[in-house]
Amino acid sequence: MKYHTQRIAMAYFVTAMALFAVQVTMGLIMGWIYVSPNFLSELLPFNIARMLHSNSLIVWLLLGFFGSAYYMIPEEAEREIYSPKLAYLQLGILILGTAGVVVTYLFDLFQGNWLLGKQGREFLEQPTWVKIGITVAALIFLYNVTMTVLQGRKTAISNVLLLGLWALALLWLFAFYNPSNLVLDKQYWWWVVHLWVEGVWELIMASILAFLMLKLTGVDREVVEKWLYVIVATALFSGILGTGHHYYWIGLPAYWQWIGSIFSSFEIVPFFAMMSFAFVMVWKGRRDHPNKAALLWSLGCSVLAFFGGGVWGFLHTLHGVNYYTHGTQITAAHGHLAFYGAYVCLILAIITYAMPIMRNRDPYNQVLNMASFWLMSGGMLFMTFVLTFAGTIQTHLQRVEGNYYMDVQDALPLFYWMRFGAGVAVVLGAVLFIWSVMVPRREVVTAGPVQSHKDGHIEAAE
Repeated sequence: MKYHTQRIAMAYFVTAMALFAVQVTMGLIMGWIYVSPNFLSELLPFNIARMLHSNSLIVWLLLGFFGSAYYMIPEEAEREIYSPKLAYLQLGILILGTAGVVVTYLFDLFQGNWLLGKQGREFLEQPTWVKIGITVAALIFLYNVTMTVLQGRKTAISNVLLLGLWALALLWLFAFYNPSNLVLDKQYWWWVVHLWVEGVWELIMASILAFLMLKLTGVDREVVEKWLYVIVATALFSGILGTGHHYYWIGLPAYWQWIGSIFSSFEIVPFFAMMSFAFVMVWKGRRDHPNKAALLWSLGCSVLAFFGGGVWGFLHTLHGVNYYTHGTQITAAHGHLAFYGAYVCLILAIITYAMPIMRNRDPYNQVLNMASFWLMSGGMLFMTFVLTFAGTIQTHLQRVEGNYYMDVQDALPLFYWMRFGAGVAVVLGAVLFIWSVMVPRREVVTAGPVQSHKDGHIEAAE
């Protein structure tokens, strides 16, 4: 490891993994509630489990982004992080806010209190004091990393990363705006939700993926940066006005049906570009990097993001199709594979690459790590197919034939059982990943002396 302050990333990654465990556990509980509706109905109602599931996903991905930045920026800027104390203060604020959210949700504290109680907006249910804490933490982070970059080398990777992170923080401010008019509420709500995951998060994704390709393949930086600029341009071009596909049926003018359909159709382009970029870099690369697991996660990220965010998103983004499919299990299929492919795999890829370097040891038990990839990815793909079939049946029975919602749900238990089975596979894969990352591997006796290399990998000397 070149810079001591890169170890800051380890604290963020460990915290992220703890919340990752919470997220998949809550997902599995929700999957069981679908097949056994009265399970934990009084102790942990479905709406609370869902809030914990979605909120823990968002927070652990944000922690992953922050940790990735603290790992990448010292190497890109060629200097230590401006203030390690501020980085740990930021993490403390985020942990305190997360604990406050969990306690507030589980025990339904301060109901109706605008400052201390949970809010009624999906994904943005956090109490106001937690939102303020997140804002303060984001400002500390942006000051810290921006000062580091300004005082060091400027690269395309760090510039795109900073652009994405600054835009992420600015768009978060719309979480505080909650107008009484429901149409305005949903319009600006999507400025956080959509413009995060289908806009500025894609910039962060592209920069982290570019960093990984640079390190794992040995391709020249100039080649990586040219691809990065193309990906950023297409992501912003399609993502900003692509927000219109959420405006179809909430009371906004009808022209959004055309704007949303046209521009969201182009949202598949940056995901295809990222997939092509990853495979071209590996093809052109000259380096046989020992961390094969990190390369697997990186390539898997680009492929699954293309299918989850691109293909499955395109399946129901045109307004003529979306009229029938919005809010069905097809949406859930798209959401699960898109989040998993684009962002979960990405953070697991950077953790798989960075942790052995920070811990100065052989890259884990790579067999376990790669097994976790195939188990989690296989489970998520099966879940996506199952939910797609369930959503197709639901769309026909409910939206075409006009049957009642609960009557339609009675026709879908087989799919929900299969979805639960897929969820078990995902949870087992998550356990394997966390074990491979966090638990040291037993030392293997070698024939000759062991030499530690500067990139943190260990090989037996001849």
